[in-house]
Amino acid sequence: MTRDDVTQKIISTKVSKGIKWADAAKKIGLSKEFCTTVLLGQGVLTPAEAKKAAKVFGLNVEETKWLSVVPYRGGLHSAVPTDPLLYRFYELLQTNGLAIKALIEEEFGDGIMSAIDFTMDIQREPDPKGDRVHINMSGKFLGYKRT
Repeated sequence: MTRDDVTQKIISTKVSKGIKWADAAKKIGLSKEFCTTVLLGQGVLTPAEAKKAAKVFGLNVEETKWLSVVPYRGGLHSAVPTDPLLYRFYELLQTNGLAIKALIEEEFGDGIMSAIDFTMDIQREPDPKGDRVHINMSGKFLGYKRT
């Protein structure tokens, strides 16, 4: 058994039982954004959180243990995503990435935005021209050391 096997079981159970990610997250006690990331194989749960997830998705003891194992992160299947939604994020970075980088560096200096000390919130934003996807991302600034 692998972490990928557990992820596939979680997805299969989600589909067969009609579970929403947000509902699973509430039962586990986490934000929907972080919980979904973990349940899709890109993060780690504490043993207590893993037990709650096991109840939601009907995981056995061995499968539950995999939720607390550090995964191989960055699991997209190709360098350029082919899924249209993921591709739009890639396209966003291709067209706006240099501006985002320049503005962050102008404001903070030479460094990066952490993807480890990071939060994200995804909400629906009603709009008369068609609802919008509102994504708020916040990462700690980490300056490069000059040694």
